[in-house]
Amino acid sequence: MASKVIQAIYTDDDLLLQAVKQVREARYRIGEIYTPFPVHGLDKAMGLAPTRLAITAFIYGLVGLSVAIAMMNFIMIEDWPMDIGGKPSFSFLQNMPSFVPIMFELTVFFAAHLMVFTFFMRSKLWPFKTAENPDVRTTDDHFLMEVEVANHNTEDLTDFLFNTGASEIKLIDNK
Repeated sequence: MASKVIQAIYTDDDLLLQAVKQVREARYRIGEIYTPFPVHGLDKAMGLAPTRLAITAFIYGLVGLSVAIAMMNFIMIEDWPMDIGGKPSFSFLQNMPSFVPIMFELTVFFAAHLMVFTFFMRSKLWPFKTAENPDVRTTDDHFLMEVEVANHNTEDLTDFLFNTGASEIKLIDNK
């Protein structure tokens, strides 16, 4: 089944943001938007659901903290207790103030590194993946909005997008 999309190119991010609001008010469906840099407020204008990446970062931080506590308890208390500076090594709680930097560092380490992998998996970015960018100018200074044609009149939609400030419009058949 072939689907048609109209690619509208904009030259300004504020113009794109206003155009997205107008397209959504007119009840057209936006497929994707390609921008050379993050545009503040674009996700809300598109009506995208809030991301849950912050929750996963928190969970990854808890995993790092748990690994740090388990590692230090095993190494410094159970396996090979050492008398460092006259401090007793009988319990984890007595020595916890000296373990705080390690706990902090491993929390940040796990959260940061696991978030990178999560971002790449969620974005479907991996080594040797071919680029999906429809227009090379969107990596420099142009903004591209794909609007699904579906059952709409192509000419009316094209005129509407030109009225929103699009500088260039193409009709593309996705197969």
